[in-house]
Amino acid sequence: MTDFAFRSAANFLKAPSASAGQRYALAGIAWDGAVTNRPGARFGPRAIRQASHMLCDGIHPLFDVSPLDAGGAGGLPWLGDLGDLPLPNTALPALRAALELQVAALLPQHHMVWLGGDHAVTLSLLRAYRAWLGRPLAVLHFDAHCDTWADHFGEPSGHGTWVSEAFDEGLVLPELFTQIGIRSSGERSAREYVADRGGRIHTARALRGVDRPAELVAIAEDLRQRWRAAGEPPLYLSLDIDCLDPAFAPGTGTPEPGGLSSHQVLSLLEALADLPWVGMDCVEVAPAYDHAEITSLAAATLVWTYLCGHIRHHGTSAGHA
Repeated sequence: MTDFAFRSAANFLKAPSASAGQRYALAGIAWDGAVTNRPGARFGPRAIRQASHMLCDGIHPLFDVSPLDAGGAGGLPWLGDLGDLPLPNTALPALRAALELQVAALLPQHHMVWLGGDHAVTLSLLRAYRAWLGRPLAVLHFDAHCDTWADHFGEPSGHGTWVSEAFDEGLVLPELFTQIGIRSSGERSAREYVADRGGRIHTARALRGVDRPAELVAIAEDLRQRWRAAGEPPLYLSLDIDCLDPAFAPGTGTPEPGGLSSHQVLSLLEALADLPWVGMDCVEVAPAYDHAEITSLAAATLVWTYLCGHIRHHGTSAGHA
């Protein structure tokens, strides 16, 4: 079987199809076979791409660059879109086997941004980055859910277990794993899993009323200082759209009231844009439950902000990390 039903049509920002020599590339992972509540995140990449077209020429008002600016070889734009990866819509082990091979081939070619899909795909991404870089990663994880459960409602793996699996497999540095926006129900051992192993958890409750960019700098500086003290290991960003309150992101599979605002997350991404991130994923956009493209627009803006910040600070540096 070579045709996959859920591949997207339009490119992010209407960027050209990715080609050799482009520093940045975006790929969709249109798979949601590990969700526990509402399905539909397989349609997330398509919706995010469509929403991104509202950004027009893509010039960021803070960073004053666009992913469509000429920055690649031969005058190509910085960003190319690889479309959605051809993946089996079957069991999680089959998905991961196919995904990890394709990710491994892409990492040496481009600085990648991944559009999910459900959050189970992040484990495969971290496996590929760990193998490529030869060392575990520091991770910034935006989410309503800790994703540290020992099992997935009786199954060994899913979108709620990838964090504990990444810890068990040595893919990440426990003391440099930072979670922001956590607020869902759950037993203490899961809620405090990251903190108990030396990481940081900034819950949505702790961030209530912390709205001004200057007030959020403390979180950014804490991450920055811990990262430097640990020898500046590779940094990865995983952003579950349900970190946002349902008022800002209703179109997701497991919405949790009491979440972050769009401007809180944007402020944090802007404050951390100078760090040398090696990649990013944005997951769990489920457009069937969206209204007026609110969620897809938020996701597209967050991805665009990440890309523009990286281009501004690292676009001319050597290599694809």
